[in-house]
Amino acid sequence: MKRTLLSLLTLAASTAQAQQAKELRLGVFPNVTHAAGLVGIQRGLFQKELGGVKLVVREFANGSQINEAFAAGAIDAAYVGPGPAMNAFMRGVPIQVYAGAANAGAVLVGRKDSGIRNVKALKGKKVAVPTRGSTQDISLRHLLHENGLKATDEGGNVTIVPIDPANMPAAFATKQVDAALVQEPWGAIMESQGAKLIAGEKAIWAGGNYTTTVLAVNTRFAAQNPETVRDLLRGHLGAINFIGKSNAGAQKAVADQIQAFTGKRPGTADLFKALSRTKVTWDINMRTLAEYAQLNKEAGFARDVPDLSKFVNLSVMRGLAK
Repeated sequence: MKRTLLSLLTLAASTAQAQQAKELRLGVFPNVTHAAGLVGIQRGLFQKELGGVKLVVREFANGSQINEAFAAGAIDAAYVGPGPAMNAFMRGVPIQVYAGAANAGAVLVGRKDSGIRNVKALKGKKVAVPTRGSTQDISLRHLLHENGLKATDEGGNVTIVPIDPANMPAAFATKQVDAALVQEPWGAIMESQGAKLIAGEKAIWAGGNYTTTVLAVNTRFAAQNPETVRDLLRGHLGAINFIGKSNAGAQKAVADQIQAFTGKRPGTADLFKALSRTKVTWDINMRTLAEYAQLNKEAGFARDVPDLSKFVNLSVMRGLAK
């Protein structure tokens, strides 16, 4: 009996030690492809599920910044593109993808006076992407290859320029670049300012059925705080369900949070268009993720492809979604 009681006390102590998180530091971008995160933050859905664990929100502009933060131990979880997450994983950064967040939600637009009307016309032009190795960078290179073109760093004549999405409208206005492959709502915003749509979200890749954003978690944090991660995923699912039920409510929450981050508030029409081009979902298309891994390798951002069974773990998310 004494041994049994001692065992129980030891187990209880180890469990208490494991559940030691006082806060969860969550990274997110001010993009519609991160709508689940923006809505979850703005409407308090994460904090409600986390209870006594404080949610600390950290805004980032691109996946490179997210990777640096994960590597430095500065964040515990983040919404990020599969490309940067994949490259961090293969470099040994302790992260794993626990859920999808969005499919599609990115478009290729051209400056109105650039004369660009199709992908082939990008020859000799400057095209903006959020950062090197981003999902949009890889998608652009894939589009170029399909149309007989290459980036300058591949021996071609299309110059790829990394620019934070929120700064791309200004880059168009000052003619720093001729086109951009960018996440929403920035594509829709540039369209409303006169930019021309060159390739919609379905024309970028796989008819739009490809994962644009995932929810990645620090594996050490997850091992020490499994219930906190479960609560995070409950909030993530709650945000996805809210977006599915209330388009108007989702638009307001996304606009409020983007404004809080950037000082720039997307218009209602822009957000409506942006959300219509984005499928907010926790699921991941593993077939296109595998294709993406190959494209990532072909582009030279990785020497190999990751073991997707170790990179992605949807078991907890699937259990919550039942």
